Amino acid sequence: MFFLPFSIVVFIIFILLLPLLFVLFSVGAVGVAFQKLGMSPVSGIMFFLLSLIGSTINIPLYEKQIEVTNDFEISSLHQFLFGIKPQFLQKQLIAINVGGCILPLLLCFMLLFRVPLRPVIICTVIMIITCKFLARPTAGIGIAIPAFFPPIISAILAILIAGRNYAPGVAYISGVLGVLIGADLFNLKAIEKMGRGVMSIGGAGV
Repeated sequence: MFFLPFSIVVFIIFILLLPLLFVLFSVGAVGVAFQKLGMSPVSGIMFFLLSLIGSTINIPLYEKQIEVTNDFEISSLHQFLFGIKPQFLQKQLIAINVGGCILPLLLCFMLLFRVPLRPVIICTVIMIITCKFLARPTAGIGIAIPAFFPPIISAILAILIAGRNYAPGVAYISGVLGVLIGADLFNLKAIEKMGRGVMSIGGAGV
């Protein structure tokens, strides 16, 4: 299933920033960033583009029927006299986002063999706690989190704890796992209580 995992405002901002993205491609900044993760510039750019495309793809995990009360179909007097409110069954779908969850997890698995485990664990635990604090359930999407906070915090933690040689890999792993576990999985119950619609793990631009 396809839909944008972020609001229309964010989408407009993204469109306005496209010229900057093309500049980054032309000077090789995106390729260099992924090269620090052990990928070639070409494969790094391909992964980046696949993640952008994959962010519009959501794989359904399960769905359930929920009851939604609609107070506008029957008058307040009728509801008072008969003590009833109309109930309507609606669907809630829990999905997993390809670009925001599956692809980053695959890269994390690859990077785990290239970085020391202890800094990864420490940074990831801190990121999970941080993202749990920053995350906010958002109706119709899932969990929203300030976009730039996780990468900046994970980068600083990785440099301080893992050192510059291992910082890129540790930052990426802790940033991805921190968001997916701390923001999404730890708030799964809150997502399920948010009512009808599609709730995407790894969606909302995380």
